[in-house]
Amino acid sequence: MSHLQYFDYPGFGERVRKETYYSQAVRIDNRIEISGQGGWDPLTESIPSDPKSQIAQACANVELALQKAGGKGWEQVYKVRAYVTSLDPELLAALAEQLRRYCPRHQPLLTGVQVAGLYRGMAVELEVEAYLG
Repeated sequence: MSHLQYFDYPGFGERVRKETYYSQAVRIDNRIEISGQGGWDPLTESIPSDPKSQIAQACANVELALQKAGGKGWEQVYKVRAYVTSLDPELLAALAEQLRRYCPRHQPLLTGVQVAGLYRGMAVELEVEAYLG
């Protein structure tokens, strides 16, 4: 698949590309797909202990990954996969709040999956697909 364009952002994205051999985003014709984005700070890699803050940072990381791949950001997202360690109503409400913030003019598809664990004890990881038009 060397004909595809792969992208990473500074800090976390560049480090994991070298150490674990994967990219943050791939551009396929008029679409962008991104790797799961968690609540890490892209430069310091710190992860807040509060799940609500993790969700907000994960959404910001989605925006960053999409823009690094040449997209506009959340306005082009049509599909979201949310991997969560808990189906706690407060966690899900925080996710809905961020989707309203980042997608005020549309409601993307959403699949939520509860998992046993995520990277470094995170509460959420988001994977999205965007259509560039």
